Amino acid sequence: MIVPSAPLASVGFLVPKEVISLATAGLHRAGNLLDWLPRRYEDRRRFDAFPAQAGGPAVCLRGTVVDSMKRAFGPRRKFYEAVVMDGTGGVFGSGKVTCRWFNMPFIHKMVAAGQEVIVYGKPKDSGGKLVIDHPEFEVIRLDGGPSIHLERMVPIYRNVSGIAQRRLREIVHELLGAMDPLALAPAFDVDPSYPRHEAYREVHFPEAVEQAEAARRRFALEEFFALQLNVVWRRARNHEHTGRVLGTKTSLLKRFYETLPFDLTGAQKRSIKEIVADMREPRPMNRLLQGDVGSGKTFVAMASMLLAIDSGVQAALMAPTQILAEQHFLTFRKWLEPLGVRVMLKTAAKEEGTHLPLEGTPQVLIGTHALLYDKVAFQDLGLVVIDEQHKFGVTQRSRLIAQGITPDVLVMTATPIPRTLTMTIYGDLDVSILDERPAGRGKMVTALRTTAKQTEITKFVKDQLDAGRQAYLVYPLVEESETLKAESATEAFEKWQKRLPAFKVGMVHGKLDPEQKEDVMRRFRDNETQALVATTVIEVGVDVPNANLMIIHHAERFGLAQLHQLRGRIGRGEHKSYCILLTDGKSAEGMEKLAVMEKTSDGFVIAEEDLRLRGPGDVLGTMQSGLGDIRFADFLADTALLREARALADQVIREDAMLSDTHAALRGLIHEKPSTVDQRG
Repeated sequence: MIVPSAPLASVGFLVPKEVISLATAGLHRAGNLLDWLPRRYEDRRRFDAFPAQAGGPAVCLRGTVVDSMKRAFGPRRKFYEAVVMDGTGGVFGSGKVTCRWFNMPFIHKMVAAGQEVIVYGKPKDSGGKLVIDHPEFEVIRLDGGPSIHLERMVPIYRNVSGIAQRRLREIVHELLGAMDPLALAPAFDVDPSYPRHEAYREVHFPEAVEQAEAARRRFALEEFFALQLNVVWRRARNHEHTGRVLGTKTSLLKRFYETLPFDLTGAQKRSIKEIVADMREPRPMNRLLQGDVGSGKTFVAMASMLLAIDSGVQAALMAPTQILAEQHFLTFRKWLEPLGVRVMLKTAAKEEGTHLPLEGTPQVLIGTHALLYDKVAFQDLGLVVIDEQHKFGVTQRSRLIAQGITPDVLVMTATPIPRTLTMTIYGDLDVSILDERPAGRGKMVTALRTTAKQTEITKFVKDQLDAGRQAYLVYPLVEESETLKAESATEAFEKWQKRLPAFKVGMVHGKLDPEQKEDVMRRFRDNETQALVATTVIEVGVDVPNANLMIIHHAERFGLAQLHQLRGRIGRGEHKSYCILLTDGKSAEGMEKLAVMEKTSDGFVIAEEDLRLRGPGDVLGTMQSGLGDIRFADFLADTALLREARALADQVIREDAMLSDTHAALRGLIHEKPSTVDQRG
């Protein structure tokens, strides 16, 4: 019997060339090969009819090669062509499809006239012929008797160079039959009712799609259990640290409340109470403040900092960009300096000493990553606030936290995150959610337009500017592109200057240096500029309450989360606001995405829709989540599965907090890496 740790070189039915090919793919042991799960399945109990026309989804066809030849397309581009015909003479479709492989001369040794083949790919039209370029294919060999390649659900694997799909399937099948079932049992069985060796058999060679999905779900639960075990482990270790008790004095906080000309929302008050409770604990706070754009996170951060200052320690806020750091500094100085709080700004573009408090040690320090490296007046840092924390790496966050001695940590994000991903990415943190908009905000109207004329757009912009408002004009590109058919910000800037001769038009994008960006934004904030042509550089931290109009050109080119962040730049004042999404309507996927934006302004709803439309893999790709290599990302939208994994992890740590007793075998699953926010201990 073979065990998972057995080297593939010791497996008798593999020849040396196959062992080398598998090793090149990163498969060295028997267990590695078992975990090389199928990427899809073909139901070879039935095949698709040969298509009558181009387009549509990929098809799986069975037919006979009736003609094959080498061809050339231009002086250098050569391809191999095989005409495959079904056995019905076109009764159930066109009856014929041409398969082409470009610059793959070895294909002619594998596919030839007279062979029966299975091909898989998307049909398209080429010169009046139905063609499939670079189809997946398999030559059928009828050796008699039951076959793992036909008349069943057949696994299709990621390619291993040097091993044909058919042979790879045979290797996995033989390996499964030779494995020791007891050796496949995990250190902790997440589902004792479904033995692991059965799950392996059913995920590789299922009798039905439902069987394969159940097996994949079992393996996903194993993976998520390991993730959640790490999350619960880090949380338990965080709670072991001894911190300082802060927040017992509230005189500054009370004075702050009295100066506010508005009442905080219920969600803000609830979050502040949760933060106060954390700060009064003898362990360091590790809390995530998750709030939609415009939900008032800044005032919650201010309240937290006042509690720290009242306890005699300093507070620091780190922002990802100079624009956002400047914005925070202006806001904090406006509200806190009247209370006698000394606020200092430090960004990479500012000389030492600029924006220092008039006298005394700064009590609130605000800056970019410059806080990490420059000589900043940290005397006794007790509270660290990190805004848009996913924009920073773990090392950067840890370096700021290390400026103090086990300080309390509050991380904030306005990026919509699906609740299932929050459980996974931020599961080691306590979470406060701001799910209310502050009172006094004007109504927001979002409209999707596919046929708007430029004259109509210009007139609408002029009407808003004539009324004293300001507008954002957003474009996906900084400069003209040869490959992408979309107007750029630099092209549009000149046009808008001509369209709006009575107003000042500015432009901001990522290629400007920090000083230029800040100068453009300062002019816009001060209403010296009425219309701002911009790229996504404005999606974080720009607060101009007088700006009530945003027109997003080529809106289909932006992601849902990005569109939501952009829209959050307006609707921050008392005036009615308008977000106009312009698109040509040619992309069905784009229209579905933009319809979500038109329907709701709830960031959590948008996050869930983004997860549904793009899938967890793409969503994770835009976040510094550390989950980019997760194998079962498609199950990350399964809330019940995540909760089950978390409950199992909680149970294990409850029973064996240090994984040194009954669950010592699980210690190898723990990755000794920093928590989501720090690197203490």
